[in-house]
Amino acid sequence: MIRIPQVRVVDEEGAQLGVMPTPQALAMAQERGYDLVEVAPMASPPVVKFLDFGQYKYELTKRDKENKRRQRSVTFKEVRLTPKIGSGDFETKVHRAIEFLEEGDRIKVTVRFRGRELTHPELGRNMLTRFTERIKEHGTPERAPLLEGKSMHLTVASLHKPKEHEAPQRHAKDDQPGEPGEQPTEPADQPAVAPVAAAPAAAAGAGTNGEAAPAKAPAPAPAAAPAPAARPAPAATTAAPARQTEASTEPAPAATGE
Repeated sequence: MIRIPQVRVVDEEGAQLGVMPTPQALAMAQERGYDLVEVAPMASPPVVKFLDFGQYKYELTKRDKENKRRQRSVTFKEVRLTPKIGSGDFETKVHRAIEFLEEGDRIKVTVRFRGRELTHPELGRNMLTRFTERIKEHGTPERAPLLEGKSMHLTVASLHKPKEHEAPQRHAKDDQPGEPGEQPTEPADQPAVAPVAAAPAAAAGAGTNGEAAPAKAPAPAPAAAPAPAARPAPAATTAAPARQTEASTEPAPAATGE
């Protein structure tokens, strides 16, 4: 809600309507079917415009997303050296630092001391000076080398503008359902149908009178053979019980008392 008593009004086509009371400008915007949007609140008097507020917010959001997509934040990279680094490794570090500076990043060059190397800080200072001389066309040191603990570091700012990286656009898939290049897949559980061989043309040759012989109907498929009936289990033998019966019928021998 606009609480300023007077505002400078701009219509929907960008024409200046002058300074008028806020209620009058609001009534005029409602008559034309627009909203009264404050576009320059810091002006004196504030500037308002006849707009569709929903469309206005959508355009602002879209503009902010586009700016965030195009902007690139400057990152901080670090290059580490040692007082006894070889010439080949030193050149590799220099090329790597130049790549960072060309991207628009800031770099921190650090020389680490080990053991008694800390008693000779001038070695690290001379190495940092030689390093900055090699990259002076791409970056400038922000301050003198500083010794902190067992390391001496130097910060270098880039002379190049940060590069804008476009966000990769998402491409649609090549094969979409319903396109001509796609073949429909058949269901896996559909039973296979045995192909029926067509009657050869030679079998249906012409008769003696020149008339074509009628086509033969395909032979019916043979009926499936019935499953064999289960065989009955063999009866248990009764030989052992018979022997026990015969043994029980024999009389026991009488005891003789002598």
